[in-house]
Amino acid sequence: MNRLRMPIKAWLLVAWIAGGLLIIGAGSFSTVAEPEIASAASASQNPDDYIGSEACSACHLEAFESFHQTAHAKMSESKFETDMSRGCESCHGPGKEHVLCMSQRKEAMDQGLEPPACDPKIHSFKDASAIEISDTCLQCHANMGEEHGNYRRGEHWRNDVGCVDCHDPHGTPVRDDRVGSQTLIGAATEHKPDWSVKAMLKHTEPRLCLQCHNEIRSQFTMPFRHKVLEGTIDCSDCHNPHGGFELRQTRLTNGTDQVCMKCHTDKQGPFAFEHAPLRIEGCTACHFSHGSANPRMLKRADVFALCVECHSDAHAIGAPESPGAPGTPSFHNLALEKYRNCTTCHVTVHGSMSHPLFFR
Repeated sequence: MNRLRMPIKAWLLVAWIAGGLLIIGAGSFSTVAEPEIASAASASQNPDDYIGSEACSACHLEAFESFHQTAHAKMSESKFETDMSRGCESCHGPGKEHVLCMSQRKEAMDQGLEPPACDPKIHSFKDASAIEISDTCLQCHANMGEEHGNYRRGEHWRNDVGCVDCHDPHGTPVRDDRVGSQTLIGAATEHKPDWSVKAMLKHTEPRLCLQCHNEIRSQFTMPFRHKVLEGTIDCSDCHNPHGGFELRQTRLTNGTDQVCMKCHTDKQGPFAFEHAPLRIEGCTACHFSHGSANPRMLKRADVFALCVECHSDAHAIGAPESPGAPGTPSFHNLALEKYRNCTTCHVTVHGSMSHPLFFR
């Protein structure tokens, strides 16, 4: 036993040497690398091969006029050098050879001759997969912070839902006028731009989401609900459609229900006396997140029925033969209708600054 004992400094020296050997030999092992994204704009390094988006308008006038109104087109006017500074050619590649090829074909057809066969020399996304198209988008958007940086970790990526399934890179105008409203609106709001237009979405956000998540639609028609269909809030206020680390891609940062506290700030605390389920399990321990037939979107129609799921020994059911917990006050007899509303006394059920039993 004594021979196995070594000073702490000796063990640290051995660990340091072993770590160095592992680092040196790491090159012999295969590693999983991030997918390489080949930029279409960088296919040619010759600046003379780029002729500008205006040349595209000769044939693609409708797409050009729509694209010219988008944030993508405005990047060419930015003082910063970005991958989007070349307009159409940022995604489709340099257009010089493409324009020359198409011009030769048109000239031959005008003269009644057989058009020459030539490579269009442009990057088209017509037959590209969702992942290939998204890789092109991520050339710029992967470096735009948490909003898009985790896209490859999200459920949409794993299920082959690409960027253009929701977004139109050319900025086709959205038909609906309000943010996400599925209802009729007044004339006073028709002229106001909404998030769907700014984010270059193909449709309003709820309509896009419910195309796949159709099982959620019925929850937004409940008597008590988050008003997503009315356009008051959006799905992306709570969920990040571009990925994330949390369950169902919720926008959680540093707390169990940080996404809920953005609106329900009075429930956040900190409190001197915290309600443990709220801190540990979160809001969904008691509430439905989309909609419910019960007031306050509770999971049970009666408040006491929700409370006794955890506080099963804190009441007396019936008479002396069923006394409940020792020392329970007599007025906790939940067999009587008038004593079933727990929140009559325990008002601040989310947390209290004055009483450990959440009295007012």
